[in-house]
Amino acid sequence: MELRRIDETITVSPQIDPADVTEIARAGFRAIICNRPDDEEPGQPSGAAIRTVAETMGLAYHAIPVTSAGFSAPQVAAMRDAIDAAGGPVLAFCRSGTRSTNLWALSEASRGRPADEMIGKAAGAGYDITGLRPMLDALSGKA
Repeated sequence: MELRRIDETITVSPQIDPADVTEIARAGFRAIICNRPDDEEPGQPSGAAIRTVAETMGLAYHAIPVTSAGFSAPQVAAMRDAIDAAGGPVLAFCRSGTRSTNLWALSEASRGRPADEMIGKAAGAGYDITGLRPMLDALSGKA
């Protein structure tokens, strides 16, 4: 499991397995957010299997799948709400961590945070989200 910390509220990761959830709970995470649709590729663990273990370990679990169709306002709001509801650190995952990082950045921009802040934090975790700048600026009210 490859965890990439963006800031104190969120860490992102490529696909996790149900067996990883115990370690995630022990690391102090309060919630898991899945940004990957089920059956995106063969052999991928189901969200239901991860949810079952997460809830057994006392973690909240949220499914906010992002497809090739892109991001929607309801997904941005759901990500923001899931992070807020966690009351502590959140682990978000998808195939590579990129969609989770993008959706996090959009949710933070919707709070009015500046694009440069999210771009810098994402870069620190190894993700280049500069292509999102127009959307980040629009959501933050800086466009």
